Amino acid sequence: MDNQGRPGLDLPRYLSALPLFHDVAPAELARVAEGSTIRRLARGQHVFRVGEPCNEFHVTVIGQVKLYALSPNGQEKVIEIIGPGSTFAEALMFTGRPYIVSAQALTDALVVSVGKQAVLAEIERDPKFSLHMLAGISRRLHGLVRDVEAYSLRTGAQRVIGYLLRDADEGADADGPLQVSLPVSKATIASRLSLTPEYFSRVLHELEAAGLIEMDKRDIRVLDPGRLAGFQM
Repeated sequence: MDNQGRPGLDLPRYLSALPLFHDVAPAELARVAEGSTIRRLARGQHVFRVGEPCNEFHVTVIGQVKLYALSPNGQEKVIEIIGPGSTFAEALMFTGRPYIVSAQALTDALVVSVGKQAVLAEIERDPKFSLHMLAGISRRLHGLVRDVEAYSLRTGAQRVIGYLLRDADEGADADGPLQVSLPVSKATIASRLSLTPEYFSRVLHELEAAGLIEMDKRDIRVLDPGRLAGFQM
């Protein structure tokens, strides 16, 4: 795992743009930045592996990182795909326990790792800093609850449709087309949705045959988001 700074990256300014650090004073951000490292990762490199000590949390700056677990028979389950601006491992960092999943770069990536001691020092200086951390952890928990709900109550086809429509703006023209670019491989997205790659591809082809989407490799054009949202398979 490479630890390299990236020339030109204003780390305090970048951190200030993250929801986790909204309204944090510049002096606090500067101290947090001093306790952080910037890592450039090639595709396939790990940010961390299950069982390693968790002494920091992480922010994806560029690229995509997957959180995944392996079953006893070696089958991989993608738990989450972390894109630019998203954080991960915040809650675990406070438990003093090792990582319970692994994190691996799906593309060439730039990751900022924020040290636990830097965070604890700011909490001691200003207890309000902990509220920012709690808000970020709560957002992550809310997302995981939504995932469990989707896996439990939705069919596989509904999960695929929900994924395609995840970025649709509320109140947008339901009849207007929507462009979706898959950020990673179909197999990775299928694992994220708890589906087999074959089933995921079959649903996409059925949606295309129904005239709801058009596919060009990883680029998918949703022709009628409103119709797709109500489509039953």
